[in-house]
Amino acid sequence: MSLDFDGARLPNPNLREEHHEWRRQLRKFVDSEIMPYAEDWDETSHIPIELWPKAAAVGLLGLGYPEEFGGVKEGIDSWHLWIANEELARIGVGGIPASLMVHGIGLPPVINWGSQALKEMVAPPVLAGEKHIALGITEPGGGSDVAQLATTAVRDGDHYIVNGSKTYITGGMRANWVSTAVRTGGEGSRGVSMLLIPTDAEGFSRTQLDKKQGWWASDTATLYFDNVRVPVENLIGEENQGFLVIMTNFNGERMAMAAAMEAFGRVCLEEAAEWARERKTFGKRLADHQVIRHKIVQMKQKLNATQAYIRIGFESLEAGNANPVILRCLRSRPVKLWSSVPAKRCRFWGVLGICVAVEWSAFIARFGLTPSAAVPRKLCAIWPRASTGYRDEIMALQRRALTTSFVGIGGDGAEV
Repeated sequence: MSLDFDGARLPNPNLREEHHEWRRQLRKFVDSEIMPYAEDWDETSHIPIELWPKAAAVGLLGLGYPEEFGGVKEGIDSWHLWIANEELARIGVGGIPASLMVHGIGLPPVINWGSQALKEMVAPPVLAGEKHIALGITEPGGGSDVAQLATTAVRDGDHYIVNGSKTYITGGMRANWVSTAVRTGGEGSRGVSMLLIPTDAEGFSRTQLDKKQGWWASDTATLYFDNVRVPVENLIGEENQGFLVIMTNFNGERMAMAAAMEAFGRVCLEEAAEWARERKTFGKRLADHQVIRHKIVQMKQKLNATQAYIRIGFESLEAGNANPVILRCLRSRPVKLWSSVPAKRCRFWGVLGICVAVEWSAFIARFGLTPSAAVPRKLCAIWPRASTGYRDEIMALQRRALTTSFVGIGGDGAEV
């Protein structure tokens, strides 16, 4: 088995010819429409708006969404989605798929829980790449503790009056709508609701977050709500039941990010192997030093183990019996992988690994990593939720011997 991006992928018996054809089609699009420009987009922190309609035309934006709204759902399964995340990770610039595919976390609440009128208003233009939607959960005062959010929505006749702010919102500067978590009731998870807030509403404003450690190409914003009036019809799901909407949305997000991080790791492995063959030290190639070969083997072992874990997760989703423990472990394991594989890859460069002129140094930063003495930090806070938070959830799940129908635990320990 070779050490390039494709050769380092374990065989998957679930893939059929239509999956392989989807990969070929998507790779052709990525290689022609994204790869040649990716570094420039990252350096300028800007993705041309024309990319979204092109991605829609190739079937990427609508993948897995109902046909009535312009999506492609018939015959689409989890393996198509895994392939999409792999191929977008192969670009090597994390901010591009994060921004291009942000509707993958902003639109599902509307599709799964919104009224028919909301779906018809929002989904078609978003899936066509004509308009954009983001997800507004994280606040300046807290991130992972969703149940303690402070943005309020007070009922006033046929409207809610929203006050508060959100931050680290991917796609927030471009979004026409934001699926927003607000507090409509008392404390804890049972007082949370979801509202679809149009960004042209009076009292809404936003500022861009720049100088991030990574994801430079992705527009990341802080959103402000100052007495924003939102029609009651924009409620997503039932009032005070928004926590259920949020937690069911996390499952797809966890799987997508796990698949992407593992694929990013294979990009690291391929680069490491190429450099080890080219670079010579002490009269021989790096690849001829036993310690370097051992590091490459360790990288490959960790990647393969994570691939197997991801496959189990997708298989459980396909079978309709998603295990919450597996899904949370999947969110934690790739983060640990990311703190290990790029670190080993960076060490192959020696002092060059911390030089900004070296492509790999920029590569590390683009995925939310910072090279420090040739050892990258773990993923920055842009990646939703820390792995430590998932360990707490996993322990809580084990402790309570929960069934597979359980979808989440709130920051206050509430079950939904």
